[in-house]
Amino acid sequence: MEFWLESLVAIVLVIGGVFLLIGSIGLVRLPDIYTRLHGPTKATTLGIAGLLLASSVVSSFAEGSISIHEWLITLFLLITAPVSANMIAKTALHHGLPAIERTKGQELMEQANRQAPPTGMTTSLESDAKDKQP
Repeated sequence: MEFWLESLVAIVLVIGGVFLLIGSIGLVRLPDIYTRLHGPTKATTLGIAGLLLASSVVSSFAEGSISIHEWLITLFLLITAPVSANMIAKTALHHGLPAIERTKGQELMEQANRQAPPTGMTTSLESDAKDKQP
């Protein structure tokens, strides 16, 4: 491989590794679940995307054709990470896990906790219980 290509891949790997490190430190150091979600969903996702980009460049030049596998993994990661973080945050909110005192928007969390489920909607457990009643 040529020197400029190896240099480019090395730079992208180092940048991706730095983002992974920052995301991992954020996951460990931040105080509550709502702020801990930012580490893996933002910095770590960008770090993994950098590593996969470097892998794609190396694979493409080694094989002589475009390597699509890494691009598909990156696309899947960039789509699923925010969705999973949103679901984790909604679950934490549903279970009433508190945020730290200095978190802005505390009144929105309290309002969301007070909201009742929409009327006329039942869960599958409730509908199963109604079906089994004589």
